[in-house]
Amino acid sequence: MCSRATQHTLTQAELLAALAKAELLQLKWRSLNAFVTECWDQACKDVEILTSKSSVCSENNPLYGMPLAVKDNFCTQGVKTACASKMLDSFVPPYTCTVVDRLQNRGMIVVGKTSMDSFAMGSGGMDGTNLPTKNPWTWAAPQYQGKFSKESDADFRIPGGSSGGSAVAVAADIVYGALGSDTGGSVRIPAAYCGVVGLKPTTGLLSRHGLIPLVNSLDCPGIITKTVEQCTNMLNAVAGHDPLDSTTYHSRPFKPVQLHHQDSISGLKIGVPQEYLAPDTSQEVIQVWQEVADKLESAGASVERISLPHTQYSIACYSVLNYCEVASNMARFDGIEYGHRAATDESTEALYAQTRHEAFNDVVRGRIFAGNYFLLKSNYEKFYLQAAKLRRLIYQDFEKAFSTVDVLLTPVALGVAPLHSSFSRLENRAQCAQQDVFTQPSNLAGVPAISVPIKLSQHNLPISLQLITNRFNEQTLLNTALFLESMCDFPNLSHYVQCDP
Repeated sequence: MCSRATQHTLTQAELLAALAKAELLQLKWRSLNAFVTECWDQACKDVEILTSKSSVCSENNPLYGMPLAVKDNFCTQGVKTACASKMLDSFVPPYTCTVVDRLQNRGMIVVGKTSMDSFAMGSGGMDGTNLPTKNPWTWAAPQYQGKFSKESDADFRIPGGSSGGSAVAVAADIVYGALGSDTGGSVRIPAAYCGVVGLKPTTGLLSRHGLIPLVNSLDCPGIITKTVEQCTNMLNAVAGHDPLDSTTYHSRPFKPVQLHHQDSISGLKIGVPQEYLAPDTSQEVIQVWQEVADKLESAGASVERISLPHTQYSIACYSVLNYCEVASNMARFDGIEYGHRAATDESTEALYAQTRHEAFNDVVRGRIFAGNYFLLKSNYEKFYLQAAKLRRLIYQDFEKAFSTVDVLLTPVALGVAPLHSSFSRLENRAQCAQQDVFTQPSNLAGVPAISVPIKLSQHNLPISLQLITNRFNEQTLLNTALFLESMCDFPNLSHYVQCDP
């Protein structure tokens, strides 16, 4: 499903056959829990509507008829959007978010909504109302001999979060591409753990209209695909100003990214930030990082060590800003206008309290409490204001770096995907602090970043690296990622894992 030539006008029968193949793959992989809502019947109807339109053609349109998975926090008209929460368990939006609407206008077919951590607050794909999502690369480990079993109850590798379901759907070849949201790495980390490409574009390049917010100033719709070319196809379809979202840039019109297959990257200046050599980074990740830097230098790039001095404070800065905005955003869920409502009539205050106690999990409630504490009059300047000032310094670090280099090369995660048993022992705050250490600075600075799979570890688990460029420089980012992808030739999951029929 992930790459199909469009040299001729595709017929309705061909598209329905491809859709049936995708549905069969989802049936085989269902125990991975990638989807929370499936829309195969509606997808078939959408194919019929698509093929009746003369305005959408398959020729020279790589997205035509391709299956699309959408994270469960993007509004989709007529399809439940619950954010993996009890609060919105019955919420069916009356409209479709801009990014999905634009992809549908290009011919993509939504086949389902993917699992996530509740309200996108998590980094493992475990903190939602849905069942824990499993990483399909678990069964590439030697002890499984490449055999995936639906009945397997053995310990599994996590897919990362909070867009874990979207990454799993792409890795398992069920869909061409998937949408996720990236607040501090929630697209890039799952992409890295699942061996696929994950892009966080420049903040403001993609519309957030219809994306249920977590942290308004950090949230960014992201794209997950198997290849850089597919990622570019989807980016070109959704990027650009949206009149429904005032935070999208309209002063500089988006120019579609043009990919160029090159044998050399002579003249490209690559920076390796010394602060990204974190103490807990695995030796395998460090070795891959060094090997790739050496290969890029051999291919003509200039590689130099640089400094982003305020990186060491970024996770604390990110956490304070995250919790403060979560407290503000979650205030809308009071049981009055929409969402879950507790069965109490004692008082209005009791209704608010009981509703939120029943419908928010411990992680969400904990962030609300912390955010309200930081925003107290006595604490505002000490915490929120200081974090806002620090964010400006982090942004200036990136600006200074990009005055001397074109691209930054960093790890995405400290190591390979952790086992569920070890990851679940950690408290959510510790989980996120470990998982987001290399990814959240890009969100704080608003710069684009992409996770590219490089090679497999000794246990056959994906190891990825991250590329970062200056704002609105997706052209350089994606072309560098394309060169890196072709240089590394990362294997397909199907070469290592066979799913039971």
